[in-house]
Amino acid sequence: MTDKTLIPPSPSEDDYVRQVAGAEPLPLLSEADPFALFNDWLREAVAKEPNDANAMSLATVDAAGLPDVRMVLLKEADARGFVFYSNVGSAKGQELAANPKAALLFHWKSLRRQVRVRGAVTPVSPEEADAYWATRARPAQLGAWASDQSRPLPDRLAFEKKIAEFGLKFGLGKVPRPPHWSGWRVAPETLEFWRDRPFRLHERLVFAKSGDGWTTSRLFP
Repeated sequence: MTDKTLIPPSPSEDDYVRQVAGAEPLPLLSEADPFALFNDWLREAVAKEPNDANAMSLATVDAAGLPDVRMVLLKEADARGFVFYSNVGSAKGQELAANPKAALLFHWKSLRRQVRVRGAVTPVSPEEADAYWATRARPAQLGAWASDQSRPLPDRLAFEKKIAEFGLKFGLGKVPRPPHWSGWRVAPETLEFWRDRPFRLHERLVFAKSGDGWTTSRLFP
């Protein structure tokens, strides 16, 4: 059982006020653009979050209908969707192949904000995957070749041995993208922007895809 003394107490009235002092309100519904707002929040997160402002949780569903979630890194975001990369044979890759829908969550603790995304998932093109692969550091490229992601690993030495073997295989030349490594794009059907406000009077602004545009609404917190 978790030691209750490890769980922080609920904020006091003064704590709430200090947390959100001076925060600007969310845009008016008539003026809201989900991607512009996301870029504004991401830009501020990059400036203020101590680690991995582009980290997001990725939720998928396995063959039994059981939800699965893990952290991945956002590598591209525009009107087409949110892109991340990984091993296509991993648990996430297999789950997305069987059920190409996903949910994302960005949580920026220092800003007391979060963004939720849900939508259909499609693989990126080979050209997109190649272009991003070329930006990765060589040790990361070798690690991608050596990792049988989500499969049993006898011990750490076995993984390090495989990395060394691929290092010898490719020598000083370029490391090509493995056939088992690529990316996915989550095309948002809904985006929800959430911001902490005093006394749990939080703000929730929702965008829902409607044809070529968006409908907007606010939700009770």
